[in-house]
Amino acid sequence: MNPDPPQFLWRDDPPGNRRLAFLHEAGQGPCIVWLGGFRSDMRATKAEALAAWARQSGRAFLRFDYTGHGESGGAFEDATISVWLADALAIISARAGEAPLLVGSSMGGWIALLAALRMKALGNVPSGLALIAPAVDFTQALMWEAFPDAVKREIETTGQWLRPSAYSAAPYPITRALIEDGRSYALLDGPIEPGCPVAILQGMEDPDVPWRHAMRIVEHLPSDDVTLTLVKDGDHRLSREQDIALLVRVVASMVSER
Repeated sequence: MNPDPPQFLWRDDPPGNRRLAFLHEAGQGPCIVWLGGFRSDMRATKAEALAAWARQSGRAFLRFDYTGHGESGGAFEDATISVWLADALAIISARAGEAPLLVGSSMGGWIALLAALRMKALGNVPSGLALIAPAVDFTQALMWEAFPDAVKREIETTGQWLRPSAYSAAPYPITRALIEDGRSYALLDGPIEPGCPVAILQGMEDPDVPWRHAMRIVEHLPSDDVTLTLVKDGDHRLSREQDIALLVRVVASMVSER
């Protein structure tokens, strides 16, 4: 069975003219918006599973690929948090309608929180945030601060470092622009007030986003309407059958309350 062909939203802002690929299915609101992780894409396991559930449930569902990811245009190494946040806001504004539910995985959790804060300022508060292993402030807290001095020097002097990947044979570039730009979007230096319920799912065997990082995020969120579910044997992806069932239950509960 051939996958559904994507639609495209054209962007002409830096880093250049490019097209963003997205898939949108109409249904009952609020629209569920999937925000994928660093170097992931909108056809990854959790996104496909959530799309299938939304289709069966008659729920509106929107997913997309950031610049330099999946079926979207642009080069990965030319993009930064600024670019990926702008991508998300453009897609949400164009297709998600009022008060969407944002579901962010890993880096997508950070982007979802940043997007929610921008949306709140514009009067379109999300109906909720479901975050899976949210990698908030990851460029600084989970990358830069953990890099050996030799890696830091390489990034500072050459502009990038090719990082080995646990998920593919080829390394990928971590650029100085990505690290420096990420510092402008730090959330863990003050309160985070998205104005909507937040549910976090976090694996305790996650080597990429430690579960204590999720605890740190919770400490910066409001004291009400925030839940954290720890999966004791869960890894970073949380893509096992039982993990996806948990995600679906959380999302279903959040949209049913609207």
